[in-house]
Amino acid sequence: MSCHAPAARILVVEDDPLLASHLQKCLTDKGYQVTLSQDGGEGLELARSGNFDLILQDILLPAVSGLEALQLLRQNNGVPVILMSALGEEQDRIAGFSQGADDYLPKPFSLNELQVRVEAVLRRVAYERSEPASFSADPQLQFDERRTDVSKQGVWAGLTTTEYRLLEALSRDEGEVLTKPFLYQQVLHRVYSRHDRSLDMHVSHIRRKLQDIGYTAGRIDTVWGKGYVLTRLDA
Repeated sequence: MSCHAPAARILVVEDDPLLASHLQKCLTDKGYQVTLSQDGGEGLELARSGNFDLILQDILLPAVSGLEALQLLRQNNGVPVILMSALGEEQDRIAGFSQGADDYLPKPFSLNELQVRVEAVLRRVAYERSEPASFSADPQLQFDERRTDVSKQGVWAGLTTTEYRLLEALSRDEGEVLTKPFLYQQVLHRVYSRHDRSLDMHVSHIRRKLQDIGYTAGRIDTVWGKGYVLTRLDA
């Protein structure tokens, strides 16, 4: 399988030495630059100080859990994060996405699946970086493609990469209902399942973050049984 962006830097935070070794070998063999950490606190500091393209992080970590580390990281960093966990229940997946994860790999997973997920995330990042530096179709928000975030009067919302892609899609088709299957395919890049709540969680976080920066020019409305639409309001 040909890999995308062979020079991409990946931080792997995994406390199981054997699994960490397998992950490092798999990703290094695909041409990625891999940094390993076995501790949540150390991984967080590396993520904050390093210029990584992707973070692959376990949830059950010593010192600082993967979810706690992700929550702290998301305060000022939008680097894509794929969570790994043996916790496969729906509430655990929702918890991961609620903290800003871009994808979730339930253990055990095959190395082939890992490679596909990693390549998909990096492909999206490369596409976004190739886009123009800004996208403005909103009277209040400034879209920054390279930062994958939006700002209002200089205040950044702190969107994750996935949240940014979702808001941009809704903004570009303002007033049109975008169905859940369409958004799963075009934004989340996976097949829609009615039991999958990750899209709903992303929308919920976008709403909260836009409210936090005082955004009043639009509203993401739920169209029951269909999907979501960005409705323009009086700014």
